[in-house]
Amino acid sequence: METNTVVWIIVAVVAVLIVAVVMVAARKARDRRRHVQAERIREEVNQESERADRREAIALEAEAKARAAHAEAEAKAAEAARLQNTAASHREAVNVTREDLEARREHADSLDPRSPDRTDAVTADEMHPDMHPGVAGEERSRAAATAQDRPRHR
Repeated sequence: METNTVVWIIVAVVAVLIVAVVMVAARKARDRRRHVQAERIREEVNQESERADRREAIALEAEAKARAAHAEAEAKAAEAARLQNTAASHREAVNVTREDLEARREHADSLDPRSPDRTDAVTADEMHPDMHPGVAGEERSRAAATAQDRPRHR
């Protein structure tokens, strides 16, 4: 073989080896970059996961507070309803008592001959002689006799 051919074969082998070394180096560099990128992504994922966990804890706490507030509101609504029922029963008792008192007052007025609200009020002629305003002496006696002759309404 000729030296020229041998040289070309050696040059070709060296060129192939150089290309192979460059390709391996490029692959390693690419793998390193990918590894670094993957590590960075994993770190970001971990940080985001921690943030998500904190948010979840906050959400759970807010939900618990909301449930507690809802339960408290229901308890307060039940208490308000109970108080309204109590107030209504007291109001009804007051109304009944007032009606009874008014009936008793009317009864007392109907019994009292001096009551200004009495419907069968004593007329001036039926009054006791001492109660007639401006009547003196004999006129009082006549008024008294007239009052005694008339029956009283009760």
